Amino acid sequence: MMNQTINIKVVSIFPEMFSSLTSFGVIRKAIENSIVDFEAINLRDYTNDKHKVTDKPGYGGNNGMVMLADPFFQFYDDYCSKYEKPYVVMTSPQGRKFDNNVSKTLASKKNIVFFCGRYEGPDERVMSIVDDEISIGDFVVTGGELPAMIMIDSLLRFIPGVVGDKNSVINDSFYNGLLDYPHYTKPAELRNLKVPEVLLSGNHSNIEKYRKKESFLRTILKRPDLFLKRDLQKEDKKIIVEIIKELYESAQ
Repeated sequence: MMNQTINIKVVSIFPEMFSSLTSFGVIRKAIENSIVDFEAINLRDYTNDKHKVTDKPGYGGNNGMVMLADPFFQFYDDYCSKYEKPYVVMTSPQGRKFDNNVSKTLASKKNIVFFCGRYEGPDERVMSIVDDEISIGDFVVTGGELPAMIMIDSLLRFIPGVVGDKNSVINDSFYNGLLDYPHYTKPAELRNLKVPEVLLSGNHSNIEKYRKKESFLRTILKRPDLFLKRDLQKEDKKIIVEIIKELYESAQ
């Protein structure tokens, strides 16, 4: 079965920033293996003046600079003349909150374009070609580049072939609505801290049960909001019963 190829373009006045995303690890390998077609585009290449201006003072007398709409439109027209219409994402603190479900939705798109704003953001008319406005949290950073990198790094984990071990993705926190279980490696004891015996037992059934319990317990204690959203299946209820029994017995 051939790996899915995803086409991602980012539009920024600082495209060089994205080399930190594409030059290392599994994303670099995915680009080299043509699983990901990635390009960081300089918005200034779509300006028409000799100084390549991309922003001007906003109307209404505010104190900030507003990014010109026309370079974004010029890029969009050029893109659509070469490829099928992209799914355009504007990184913005005003957008819907980015989470694992949003990440999976983005990963299902074949062609994605991220618009990275600066200053007071783009002229509002740019929103006429934007499909999705997404925020990484209730805070503000100096530009849309870092949020775009976070979203791209996250969504690419759902593209087959990017992460070598599919189970690594499946077991990640949030994939199934639960936090990940704890992980250990050698040595088995370090500074009087020991790896749980069950992980050294070789009994895969017991190891799996231990991991499920730890995943549930971590979610309940650290992110009860996630746990309360979960529709409990019969197997889930059995795990919770065992957790309660173990906690009760250890308290006696």
